[in-house]
Amino acid sequence: MEADSAAAIDRYKPRGVTRVIRALGASIKGLIGAFRNEAAFRQELACAVILIPLGLWLGHTGGERALLIGPVLLILIVELINSAIEATVDRIGLERHVLAGLAKDIGSAAVFMSFILLGTVWLLVLLGR
Repeated sequence: MEADSAAAIDRYKPRGVTRVIRALGASIKGLIGAFRNEAAFRQELACAVILIPLGLWLGHTGGERALLIGPVLLILIVELINSAIEATVDRIGLERHVLAGLAKDIGSAAVFMSFILLGTVWLLVLLGR
């Protein structure tokens, strides 16, 4: 076991511009994978395509615009993390397990909470004028 952890520590890790380019490539690959394989991500992205321009138009100040757009982007971020959790749980095994179900449910709850944040912020900004 110690040899495995030592090998993981000693592996080559790119630095500088090479690391940034590889990280960007991995990020793009992840976004494409989420778009292709996750219906929820596609639906939330479609909402973002509508809500981001709407938030830019409805916000009177830079702060209001940021408040209206921020939760929309947060939903996409949380959905990506939720999808990663689900993929990892499914990779470990497809049999039903209480902890696997709990992990998926907690990820789903995080997405739900980000939607609550979206609704709350939009109501507070738009009705608070």
